[in-house]
Amino acid sequence: MNLTDFDGKLSKGEVLGFETDTVWGLGCLPNDSDAVDKIYEIKGRDRSKPLILMSNSLENLMPYVVSVPDYAKNLIEKHFPGALTLIFEKSDLAQNFITSGKNTVGIRIPAHHGFQNLCEKIQGGVLATTSLNRSNEPPAKDYEEALREFGYEFGGSVNIIKPESPCSMGISSTVVLCTGPAPVVLRQGSVEI
Repeated sequence: MNLTDFDGKLSKGEVLGFETDTVWGLGCLPNDSDAVDKIYEIKGRDRSKPLILMSNSLENLMPYVVSVPDYAKNLIEKHFPGALTLIFEKSDLAQNFITSGKNTVGIRIPAHHGFQNLCEKIQGGVLATTSLNRSNEPPAKDYEEALREFGYEFGGSVNIIKPESPCSMGISSTVVLCTGPAPVVLRQGSVEI
């Protein structure tokens, strides 16, 4: 499926597979609990593991968080867009079915032209996301694998968007908890903190 062909699919509760600057992603609208359920089922993902919110714009993501400490503002200025996921205290807009009932939510802005274009076409510009893989297996490494393993064309249940010019690094984002007096690295990825 090309980027221009997905219009309306998200609003009908479907999920999308897409390339990012790190690994292939799986996403849906952040207010659609049925679509979030599909993501967990597709992956065989433990319900205690939350999804994160991704967008092309910080402005789209800020309503989902309560506050941003000064050190996190510095990280945002230095690494957004990029391979960094920041976890903040969530606002009421971040649904429990996305955050697994936790009081925090992760946000990220990928440095990927195709993903940013996708967000431009989504009402609200935000997707609830995770990596495109089955739990405990590596993420899909390219379009062909994503299509073969998850795409409708091969009996799967994901609308796979074909990237215009593949550029995924294949390394997950760095994840940093930003709820205390100092940042805490929960997962070291390609961004050194």
